[in-house]
Amino acid sequence: AALRGQNLDAFIAPDRLDQHAEGLTHQAVEEGSVQAEVVRETAEGPRHFRLNSVLFSGGERSEGYAIYTDITEQKERERTLQEEQEALRTMYRITADREAAFKEKVQQLIDLGREYLTLPYGFLTEITDGTQHIVQTSGTRPLFQPGESCPLSESYCRKTIQGESLLAVQDAPEEGWEDDPAYEAFELGSYVGAQVLVEGDLYGTLCFAATEPRDEPFTERERTLVELMTRWTSYELEQRRATERLERQNEQLDSFTSLVTHDLRNPLNVAKGRLELAKEDKDLDHLAAVGRALDRMDEIIEDVLALTWGNQDLDEDDLEACALAELAEDCWDHVDMSEGILQVEGRPVIKADERRLRRLLENLFRNSIEHAGETVTVRVGALSDGFFIEDDGPGIPEEKRGAVFEPGCSSQEEGTGLGLNIVKTVAEAQGWTISVTTGRDDGARFEVRGVEVSSSS
Repeated sequence: AALRGQNLDAFIAPDRLDQHAEGLTHQAVEEGSVQAEVVRETAEGPRHFRLNSVLFSGGERSEGYAIYTDITEQKERERTLQEEQEALRTMYRITADREAAFKEKVQQLIDLGREYLTLPYGFLTEITDGTQHIVQTSGTRPLFQPGESCPLSESYCRKTIQGESLLAVQDAPEEGWEDDPAYEAFELGSYVGAQVLVEGDLYGTLCFAATEPRDEPFTERERTLVELMTRWTSYELEQRRATERLERQNEQLDSFTSLVTHDLRNPLNVAKGRLELAKEDKDLDHLAAVGRALDRMDEIIEDVLALTWGNQDLDEDDLEACALAELAEDCWDHVDMSEGILQVEGRPVIKADERRLRRLLENLFRNSIEHAGETVTVRVGALSDGFFIEDDGPGIPEEKRGAVFEPGCSSQEEGTGLGLNIVKTVAEAQGWTISVTTGRDDGARFEVRGVEVSSSS
C-alpha cells in the first residue's frame, strides 16, 4: 500500500540509472510495451533483471504491469564465460606468436594467469636434486624472484609433484598448512600449481599464489587454464630441448664429416701416388705402401660403422648376461698385446650387448697401448654399479679429461680420434655413463657406471 501511486522505476532503480529508467517508461508509454535488461536495487544490493512491461489506457491515466525476472546468476555466468574466452584468445595469441622468444611468452602467460586468477604472484620453477629454483616470475615478492631457490621440502611444489593433477589450495590455514614447512617459509594463503614435464620427466612447476586465502574455491575453468598453460610450457621446453639436441648433432656431424673426409683423403692420396710410381718405375715395392694405405682406410671405415651402430639405443631385450673377465681376456688376445699384462679382478657378470661391449673393451685396450706402450699393465674389475679399466701409463691430465671423448681428439698423428668417442657412444646406447679419472698407479682409469652387475666373485 505504501508504494501505491509511486513511480516504481524511480523507487527501485539506482540513482545513477534514473535517466535510463525514465527512458524505459517513456518507451512504454510511446509503444505500449517494453522489454529490456535492467539493474535494480534490492535488499541484497544491485541485481540484474529482465523487464517485461505493458501499459494500457482505460481512464485518465495509463495503467499496466511490469514483470521483473532476476537474471543475476545468468549474467554472472555470461561474464565468467566471456572472461574465459578472452583469456583463451589471449593465450592463443601469446603462444602462436612466432616472433616472440620462449622467455617472453612465458612471462606473458604468467601475467595472464595472475590477472585471470586474481592472484598477485606467478612463477615458473625448475626442480633439480631436491631443490626448487625460480626460473621466471611475476610479482614483487622477494622469495619468488628469478635465481631464488629453496629446499623442495620447504615448498608448496613438493605436494604439487606428488599427484597427477594440479594442487589447488583455497585457504591454507583452514586446510591444515599452518604447521607445514612451506607455509612457515612462504606464508601463502592460497595457491594453485601443476607439474611441468619434459619428455615424461619432471622439469618443475608453474604456480600462482597469494598471501591471503581466496573467498571461493578455484573453479574448473581456472584449473583448466592453469593446466593448459602448464602443458604448453612442457611442450615448448620439449621443443627447445629437441632443437638444441638437433643443433648439437648437426655440429657434431659437420665436425665428424670433416674429420673422416680428411682422414680418408690422406691414405687415399698415398695409395694413388704409390700406384702411379709403381706404373712409372715398374717397382712392385710401392704396392706394400698401397696395402698399408688401404688397411688404414679400412680401419677408418670400421670406426665409422662402429659409431653408426653403436649410437643406436638398446632395449632390455637386447641385453644378455656377459662374463666380463672371459670377454676381457678374449678381447686382449684379439688386439695383440702380447708384451702387455692384463689383470682381471673378480669374475663379474654384467647385462650388456656383447658385440658392443667387445668394441668398448678393445678400444680402451688399444688406447692404453697407444699412450702407455706395449709393456703396459691393464686392470679390469667390478664396481658396485659397473666396471673399470685402468692402466699404469702416464694418465690423462685433469684439464684434458673433458675433451677425450670428443671426435677427433687424438695424440697420434695417424689416429682418427674416434676410439674413445666410440667407447662413449657404445656406453650411452646401453644406458651407461663413462668417466675418466686417475688409476691406482697414476695411469688412466675409465669407470663405466649404470651397469646391471648380476654377480661378482
